[in-house]
Amino acid sequence: MKIQKKKKAYLLLADGQCFEGSSIGSEGTSGGEICFNTGMTGYQEVYTDPSYYGQIVVNTNSHIGNYGTVDREEESDGPKIKGLVINDFSDIHSRYQADYTLDEYLKKHNIVGIADLDTRKVVKSIRSQGAMNAIISSDIAEVEKLKEELAKVPSMNHLELSTQVTTKEPYILGDDNAEFKVAVLDIGVKKSILTNLTDRGCQCKVFPAETPFEELKAYNPDGYFLSNGPGDPAEMGYAIETVKHIMKEEKPLFGICLGHQVIALANGATTFKMHHGHRGLNHPVKNLITGLSEVTSQNHGFAVDRDSVEQSENLELTHINLNDNTVAGIRIKGKPAFSVQHHPEASPGPHDSRYLFDDFIQLINKHKKK
Repeated sequence: MKIQKKKKAYLLLADGQCFEGSSIGSEGTSGGEICFNTGMTGYQEVYTDPSYYGQIVVNTNSHIGNYGTVDREEESDGPKIKGLVINDFSDIHSRYQADYTLDEYLKKHNIVGIADLDTRKVVKSIRSQGAMNAIISSDIAEVEKLKEELAKVPSMNHLELSTQVTTKEPYILGDDNAEFKVAVLDIGVKKSILTNLTDRGCQCKVFPAETPFEELKAYNPDGYFLSNGPGDPAEMGYAIETVKHIMKEEKPLFGICLGHQVIALANGATTFKMHHGHRGLNHPVKNLITGLSEVTSQNHGFAVDRDSVEQSENLELTHINLNDNTVAGIRIKGKPAFSVQHHPEASPGPHDSRYLFDDFIQLINKHKKK
């Protein structure tokens, strides 16, 4: 068997560091904000999470690709990442259910990647210096030319991206005879979130990000849901305005990740860009209402400012991240509305927080009985 020689590829960070490795996936050049995910499994779900749109993902787990990819495990209609950085890339897989090898999958979706480099050093740079832009190329070897391409990559700060990943047309999931109707504002929703709602007796009508409130209201939902998604929440005036209208209607409202940030902004809190963000499957969160802690799945580069929550007359802090004491959950005083920064659907990740979907259903039930 003839072993094919791997083509070289290069990773250039905005701090000037350049790494040489092997090209994986599609050949070409691609740039974005570089971030790292600490999950040891679930790479396909990570790559297809719309929250990663505009980003290059570094997998900190050493071996990636060993179980291939399966079409039914997509969290959206395909990968949303701008590039991939891996230490040891597996050309083969041992999972008989797999539809593709990871390399075939990346090529199919035109995702540029690099392997065979020291991902520990890359992650150390991100952790010490903060999130930064980067570029991967298997076409360009000259550092100066790579710098020219890197300069074209926009900063994630002040970047609105939800309109790039949202559904183009409304669609319905769930039974017409479902007990509950939920209007979902899709600002980058994951399929597993919708599954958690439909499994609990909801029919979901999913609306594009910029849908006016009156169109959501016309569905006559029992509750509203704001999804996860990418980009800077402070640049999403259209969604903030929609939430303000929802709050006035006083029907149950639940938000996750970016949706959580938008709800906070609509109620007078502020957000900020984090140093390097939270991305992984093992982030400890404390529920301040119950006093219990849970291990959570997280993926965000922005957060709600804690001081602005604690000084607010409208907001109550309900969850905190135990790694850095940042805001992990809030509820609106006197309103049937709450939100969390982490991902209770946890695909991939632990299911400690799935009770939040049950809390939402209980809130809807309580409101309907009124």
